[in-house]
Amino acid sequence: MRNVTKDNITDVFKSYMSADMAPRTRELLEGLVEHMHAFAREKNLTHDEWRQGIAFLEGCAAIESEDRHEFVLASDVLGLSSLVDMLHSDPASTSSSVLGPFHVSGAPPLAVGGDMKRDFGGPILLAEGVIRDTDGNPIPNAEIDIWQTAPNGLYASQDDDQDTFSFHGLMTVGEDGRYAFTTAKPAEYTVPSDGPVGAILNACGRHPWRPSHLHYIVKAEGFRTLVTEVFPEDDPYLDQDTVFGVRNDLVMRYVEKAADEFPDGMAISGKVQERFLHVNFDVTLAKD
Repeated sequence: MRNVTKDNITDVFKSYMSADMAPRTRELLEGLVEHMHAFAREKNLTHDEWRQGIAFLEGCAAIESEDRHEFVLASDVLGLSSLVDMLHSDPASTSSSVLGPFHVSGAPPLAVGGDMKRDFGGPILLAEGVIRDTDGNPIPNAEIDIWQTAPNGLYASQDDDQDTFSFHGLMTVGEDGRYAFTTAKPAEYTVPSDGPVGAILNACGRHPWRPSHLHYIVKAEGFRTLVTEVFPEDDPYLDQDTVFGVRNDLVMRYVEKAADEFPDGMAISGKVQERFLHVNFDVTLAKD
């Protein structure tokens, strides 16, 4: 079309699309372009502002690597990741929360009662619970992929002093649906702010902090996979998570206990000489 104007360019774009396109692809691309064009018109986007937007995307691409997922981080701090989670979270299940950019696939097996703390410092945390269906019944043989920061606030992929799978474990529960493991208390931390995403945070006058948390991916045959996080109720950043991941039902309480209250049946049972933290957190999965 020769007579493309600021008023008809959106319709012209759609007219160029093939009739053979997959319906959902057409729906998504049409919607994306409609909103982008409407945004540019509404805000009277300038050339300099447009170039800044392109530079942001190029900056994300330049810093992207196997261990640094800047596009995911951008989605997180802009609230898109959490919005997509909430759009598709089943209200009958435990709430979903953001995957984040630091998950490492292929974590080693972690037995029920196993230990991820090893020789790292920080308070001992005993985390346990039951994976249940929406009727409250335990789900046997469910799989739970667990990961977190070290006490220094860094994930394994960020820290040369940690091995690849430090503070990562893959657990298969028994017939009772119970999971249990010991670890170091996770630390609150800042998302990487030395790249394009940091520039967005600075422009907004926002901090880069996340509250401390445990990450879980929970799977079971016949049930919807759940990606979620679990947060302690006393964390100073609980109400200002920079990636909007906190939900009411994901907030739990650490209970401090004496060493002689540490239970049997754990990998480090009989070795605990100090006060430890304990939390019970059950996970509910919805049917697929």
